[in-house]
Amino acid sequence: MEIQDLGELQGDVLLCGGPYSNLHATQAFQQLCEEQAIPSSNVICTGDLAAYCAFPKETIELVRSAGWPIVAGNCEKQLAAGALDCGCGFEGGTECDLLSAGWYAHASKEVTPEQCDWMGSLPDLAIFTHASRRFAVIHGGFTNTSRFIWSVSDDAVFAEEIAAIEHQVGTIDGVVSGHSGLAFTKTIKGKLWINAGALGMPANSGQTTTQYVRLSAKDLSIENLSYDAHAAQTSMQRVGLVQGYHEALQTGYWPSEDVLPASLKRKT
Repeated sequence: MEIQDLGELQGDVLLCGGPYSNLHATQAFQQLCEEQAIPSSNVICTGDLAAYCAFPKETIELVRSAGWPIVAGNCEKQLAAGALDCGCGFEGGTECDLLSAGWYAHASKEVTPEQCDWMGSLPDLAIFTHASRRFAVIHGGFTNTSRFIWSVSDDAVFAEEIAAIEHQVGTIDGVVSGHSGLAFTKTIKGKLWINAGALGMPANSGQTTTQYVRLSAKDLSIENLSYDAHAAQTSMQRVGLVQGYHEALQTGYWPSEDVLPASLKRKT
């Protein structure tokens, strides 16, 4: 268990998840951070740098050079271990599971041994303090890196994860997570849970924009990121990633909703 203490952060903190090898979206986010003079220490990523899109190697290098704190997601762990699949937690044989084979094979082929070593060194959990509140940063769940936790998950799921985190690091006021790809906030018995969404894939809402979260001293907001989705899609087509996620960049809808709870699926 690797834990990184990021210390006390001042000013706005931007929280992001899942760059997903989408270099165009990650570049747009980096430009936004620079234009708003957000220091690199205040840009925190919940992992899954390399996934669905065309540029895993380049996206990893961008985040590394930017110096953003990041916790290891299942994709980092699997690539670092030389594993044969993404470890995303998809149920075997589902469409999400089958679709993952194409993009994971591309990412595994593209990333360098040195990048794999670096991903293997990333912390499992990070801690930071902001505006007198102490936050823990994880990927999916603390009990399971690839656990899908949704806005509609039972309160008992959140309580279990918070209890496990506090057993490891002491009392916290909130959790920052990712993995599911849908940003949300929820309060459970006075503890704040923030899912930072994903930079690299739309939020299955019909919009091409992606999501990140802004944490300020007095406010918390889920914000949209605009970027050149057409260029990102063309790049996926150029390298043969045409199993469905390339279309999602333009339609704003995922190619499969197998992983989603029924209440979050599109109404037909």
